[in-house]
Amino acid sequence: MMAGRGGSETDVAGGPARHLPVLLDEVIDHLAPRDGGVYVDGTFGAGGYTRAILAAADARVIAIDRDPNAIADGQALVAESGGRLTLVHERFSALDAVVAAQGLERVDGVVLDIGVSSMQIDEGERGFSFRRDGPLDMRMSSEGPSAADLVAKLSETDLANLLYRFGEERRSRAVARAIVEARASVPIERTLQLADIVAKVIWAKPHEPHPSTRTFQALRIAVNDELGELARALEAAERVLKPGGRLVVVTFHSLEDRIVKNFLANRAKAAGGSRHLPSVDVAPTSFRLVARGAVEAGEAELAANPRARSAKLRAAERTEAPAHAGGDLSSFLPPLPSLDASRRR
Repeated sequence: MMAGRGGSETDVAGGPARHLPVLLDEVIDHLAPRDGGVYVDGTFGAGGYTRAILAAADARVIAIDRDPNAIADGQALVAESGGRLTLVHERFSALDAVVAAQGLERVDGVVLDIGVSSMQIDEGERGFSFRRDGPLDMRMSSEGPSAADLVAKLSETDLANLLYRFGEERRSRAVARAIVEARASVPIERTLQLADIVAKVIWAKPHEPHPSTRTFQALRIAVNDELGELARALEAAERVLKPGGRLVVVTFHSLEDRIVKNFLANRAKAAGGSRHLPSVDVAPTSFRLVARGAVEAGEAELAANPRARSAKLRAAERTEAPAHAGGDLSSFLPPLPSLDASRRR
């Protein structure tokens, strides 16, 4: 999910920002901001999508980020927005509560860019990068166990399962075994320390991703509960969008995209049946697909921003039907091993 999600190099509603937002034109096309509308940018980052929304229409944006650094860096844009931007330090899974706290019941659009931003990756001290030395942290905020905690305390079996489920690492057992053997001698507390351990097990060919890519991805997803956050955010967006409101989601790997794809397919599925079978109550469709299939970056964007190569955009429009009952997305989420259970084993 090497997104570069926050920021743009173009002068959009507040001056140039530090990083290129992925699929920016496609996001704005599918979100379709209009004058007087209210839009939620659930993953503010450095403000790339927010800037573009403010530039596209005389609209209001409620932007959310769980990273306190992003909130602090975004204050300049808040000051320049003329009162049209509200920036909130919160998890995007709580976007419906954030909207309610602003005195609103519904909004006209929600955009989500899932995962870590290129800003966070490029800052070695945040612990996201396998190319820059830093503490093995990976927390987007200071809450909960760090990546170093997981590496130190999970059993070999649970660690292998985590790497396989969240990182889709084919050699998860070998990597977990190497980590457990290494930590028996010295604590694994630095990013390059972990990257070196993995590189001794997985040999990448030239032009292939770094050997540690999947291991770092798995740990980051687990530390920040990224897949659970995404599932809850999709349901929150369904509750808060007006009829005709747009949901636009950009993902960067198959686990995230599968959750979004399955959610939208479920919500846009028309009630069906057979005259030969008993009737079954089916919730009415709460979304209409706007983009048929996933939208991907074009050649020009890939040339300018290689981090866009894995990006996929899916979009849908809210219908007048009520939101479906929540809590039905657990089947899409790989289970996360418990630190306490791992210690008992």
